[in-house]
Amino acid sequence: MTEAGRTEKRSLEVAEAAREAEWRQPSFVSELFMGRWRPQLVFPFPEQEAADRQAGDEIVAKLRRFLTTEVDADGIDREREIPPQVLDGLRALGLFGIKIAPQYGGLGLSQINYNRLIQLVASHCASTAVLLSAHQSIGVSQPLQMYGTAEQKQTYLPRLAQGAISAFALTEPGVGSDPSSLTTLAVPAENGSWLISGEKLWISNGPVADLLIVMARTNDPRDERPEITAFIVEGDAPGLSTVHRCDFMGLKGLQNGLLRFDQVRVPATALVGERGGGLRLALRTLNIGRLTLPAACGGAMKQTLTICRQWASERQQWGAPVGHHEAVASKIATMAAELFAVESLTWLTSAMADRGETDIRLEAAMAKLFCTEALWRTVDAGVQIRGGRGYETADSLRGRGEAPMPMERLLRDARINQIIEGTSEIMRLFIAREALDPHLKAAGVSPLSPRPQLRKGAAFYFGWYPRTFWGRSGDEQLSAPLRRHLRFVERGSRRLARDLFHMMLRHGAGLQKRQLILARLVDSGAELFAMAAVLSRAGSPGGPAGAEKLADLFCRQARRRLQILHRAIYCNDDPVAYRTARDVLDGAFPWLEENIVSSWKGSSPPR
Repeated sequence: MTEAGRTEKRSLEVAEAAREAEWRQPSFVSELFMGRWRPQLVFPFPEQEAADRQAGDEIVAKLRRFLTTEVDADGIDREREIPPQVLDGLRALGLFGIKIAPQYGGLGLSQINYNRLIQLVASHCASTAVLLSAHQSIGVSQPLQMYGTAEQKQTYLPRLAQGAISAFALTEPGVGSDPSSLTTLAVPAENGSWLISGEKLWISNGPVADLLIVMARTNDPRDERPEITAFIVEGDAPGLSTVHRCDFMGLKGLQNGLLRFDQVRVPATALVGERGGGLRLALRTLNIGRLTLPAACGGAMKQTLTICRQWASERQQWGAPVGHHEAVASKIATMAAELFAVESLTWLTSAMADRGETDIRLEAAMAKLFCTEALWRTVDAGVQIRGGRGYETADSLRGRGEAPMPMERLLRDARINQIIEGTSEIMRLFIAREALDPHLKAAGVSPLSPRPQLRKGAAFYFGWYPRTFWGRSGDEQLSAPLRRHLRFVERGSRRLARDLFHMMLRHGAGLQKRQLILARLVDSGAELFAMAAVLSRAGSPGGPAGAEKLADLFCRQARRRLQILHRAIYCNDDPVAYRTARDVLDGAFPWLEENIVSSWKGSSPPR
């Protein structure tokens, strides 16, 4: 086996060892990929209980006043700093302990109320929203609540609830989505303590963190497979330093940087969970953390729609408001429909998390993928509708007497969402692996052992495959136009399951390398999941006014996208594009890079 082959095998082994192998609770999306229609998992739409909503209303109202009077979002973007008085105000509101139980000094709010707060903050200042989200969605409190001992919870959770800022340190300069190459090392020292050495990159809140969750290797670096363990590290620990604060396209106020650990000593009590269980802890933490991103996306999309609706109604061109012209009107209609879908997914998955009756690893990943992509389409359209004013900063608009609509900042801040907590490409591979899991088990194979058990597979598929050609969705108390879309989702689920099976037959073990085919299958599942969420919410007695119109438009557009995805699964140019890409990488077209100036060349080697 080549070195590249051994590296790939090791990466697969690490990933497979860390993933949750069993499905102890039902999953709507997992069943969707098997062609099994389970509407009871999403119908009726889970409305927030009155007492829980009231608890959220009180803190949302306080937060709204605080954001309006105390948080200068344009100033934070300009000065690259969240002022101390803003942090103190957030602490006073208890917003560093939103999901921490009251017994530890937190607010103890539900996932729905947490996301209501994040949506509100994100609509105004994305830097502040990411500060809060990184602190408690993936920071120390979340893994501590899942894996911490009673002593650890009593020691750290009150500090976090009172406003000690936390961070999550997994990524390294040479390690992105493949943790099998992790190099940060923790070695045993006297009295059961550990010494941690290494570097962590792109750590949100890292430069100002009071506490960090750090993933480090705890076995010999020469061992074939890394043993990754999670530790709690104090932000002021000797040997821990911020080498560089990163500056990004957006999120200018976010403290994010390259951290160096130089023999940082931590006690034995700082180990979270079991030794070697760090990667599983990290993946579960990210699964929960992803639930916040749809809410943040919805906040930014609401702000974009508000800007565009006002501008398109007031701005006159050729004798009519620009919003009355078809080219602009179509963009605004799509914005509204996709926003309705994003909100539907946000509140559906939030309620699923609160109820704890379903396995939401796929639902959370699907919501993150769909909502971040929809956000980018929306802010891009928003800049286009605003034209030159969309490209101009709010400060510049204010300086010449126009309303300081922050469309330019919204676009810059939005772009990171398709990257953080799993890029869209990695999300598609993660979802594809989980979606394939029932099929792999039916065929008696795994990514590490791709040889199928033909007799076992044949026995399963002989009965399963014919059943994917018939079924009945039920009316689920929807109006006639929406029932038509619901029947499409049910049929689409069965067709998607067949498509997945056909690709397994065609490509065998090689399917895991056909990333574009897997992406189309996943995107098809995401569209169907979004349609189901939209239809469930639109048909709910508590649904918002006009929901049916938006649901109908979204489903119409989703069906067109699904037709394109389905055709491309079977008929595409992927092999030609791949061969061309290899030619480009091999320098076959040097003239494509002529007549440019690249001042960055030779400045530093790639890491």
